[in-house]
Amino acid sequence: MDWFNYYGLAVMAIIMIPNIVYAVKHKAAAGAYNNKAVIVAEQIGRYGCFVLMIFNIPYTYFNFWFEHALIVYLSVNGALCLAYLIFWIMCRNSNGKLKALSLSVIPSCVFLFCGIILANIPLIVFAALFAATHILISYKNAALGDL
Repeated sequence: MDWFNYYGLAVMAIIMIPNIVYAVKHKAAAGAYNNKAVIVAEQIGRYGCFVLMIFNIPYTYFNFWFEHALIVYLSVNGALCLAYLIFWIMCRNSNGKLKALSLSVIPSCVFLFCGIILANIPLIVFAALFAATHILISYKNAALGDL
């Protein structure tokens, strides 16, 4: 892979389409959990992952590190994206911990997996930050919504 990751762009598009549709339909939706430091950390992790999924910055990633890694990369990402879309469809009319956790854990796994298989150190760091904060925020919002 060169500096531009077309596969990463496709994965990002698949993950973002249901989120954009949801945001358009629920413009006033806001989370109940309001820890500013965690929210800022999540956004830093999110946008870092977005950029690094699409753009390979020279000297910060080492590309695929084993034979047939591209096949594994595409297969695992395809399965995770399919699972993400299935959970979006299954949980589209509900709010709860299952929806919150499934729709936060799966993209976290995508980002971490991509960082590991590409040996992309900054992506791994941003993905870990995103995973910890996004899962926390999603769970807290679901728990506070159940009250």
